[in-house]
Amino acid sequence: MKLLTTTSVVASIALAGVAFADGHATLPLKELPGIADRDYWVPGEVNAEGKLEALQAVVGSDAVAFSGSQDAPVQIALIYPSADTSDFWARNFLALTKRLDQLGIAYETTEFASRQIEHSLQSTYAAQVEQDADLYDYVIFGPSELAIQADNIDKLAGNDGFSTYVWAFHTPLKDLENQPDVWFDFSSAAGALTMCDYMLERLGNDVTMAMNRGIPGITDNQRSGDFKACVEEKGNWTTVYEHYGEYQSEGGFEGTSLILQAYPEATIIHNANTAMAMGSVEAQVSVGKEKEIFSTGWGGTGLELDAIRRGELNATPMRMGDDVGAATAEAIKADLEGKASDLPLVFLGRITVAHDQMGADEIDALEKEAFRFSGVDALSR
Repeated sequence: MKLLTTTSVVASIALAGVAFADGHATLPLKELPGIADRDYWVPGEVNAEGKLEALQAVVGSDAVAFSGSQDAPVQIALIYPSADTSDFWARNFLALTKRLDQLGIAYETTEFASRQIEHSLQSTYAAQVEQDADLYDYVIFGPSELAIQADNIDKLAGNDGFSTYVWAFHTPLKDLENQPDVWFDFSSAAGALTMCDYMLERLGNDVTMAMNRGIPGITDNQRSGDFKACVEEKGNWTTVYEHYGEYQSEGGFEGTSLILQAYPEATIIHNANTAMAMGSVEAQVSVGKEKEIFSTGWGGTGLELDAIRRGELNATPMRMGDDVGAATAEAIKADLEGKASDLPLVFLGRITVAHDQMGADEIDALEKEAFRFSGVDALSR
């Protein structure tokens, strides 16, 4: 059931390929611009033609019941930073389990929760699960940060006792000896460009901006770096300050407080995740500045949509959030039915922009679609 790799290791991070025994052919399948400058592949370089679109279509359709039989429930371990403010993790856990219920697959889950800055704790959990491989059929790993957790991903993916799925990243690292079975995510790079186009159309050129960035690494490079590069190049924007808030609400609050005091010329604050956006909003509200600053979030979580409704947050790249959990359930079904080779190496969910110029019905419709499994109400914590 577990993916096996060849013993060959990537000799050149730019061009060398690795063959995988689960149906993922030698990687990369094709080369896209910039491949030689990256230590990771983008989805278009590793997904076989049509596989991503096929899984997206399945996820967006009514469930088709599992055709096989089970002697016992499948055992699923989840290692992820679900103790953070963002409800991405909790919602996709609900989407996973409810889609499994719809598919008629019996399961039991074991959760290993942490905060996104608790890298060592995640490593401890990964080692524990890897050691207890006989207890699990599937391991879902949501890395605190991709580069920091790369060795743990490699070890989990190399264990023959279970199948390994990665949540919240879509950039397979070239130097992994063992690739996970599937990466599930929303493209931060695509979301950044979607947000860039929206912001330029709405706010125009020659704007002054400050940023609450996350943790240095792939995710922030795309969410913050790609957005910054796009608005500066296309709209001649100026970035006066960048604060690394480590994806925490405290970081968003502290960064925003500093921006408001030291950089009053900044009329926009870009936040790289829900937690920092909520901290940023809190800081603005505390001094009555929430109507003067154009604030962005990331992800379109329930907390962000509520802040948009209150007039405290202006716009956010909104993921159809439950796609990741539902797609993972479908991947488990495909694996149980012996069809794992039909899956893409990287699954991507859909992203659009939710904003404060939308009518209530429009936001409600987006929210209903995005959270069709986990529900539109804010989750209790």
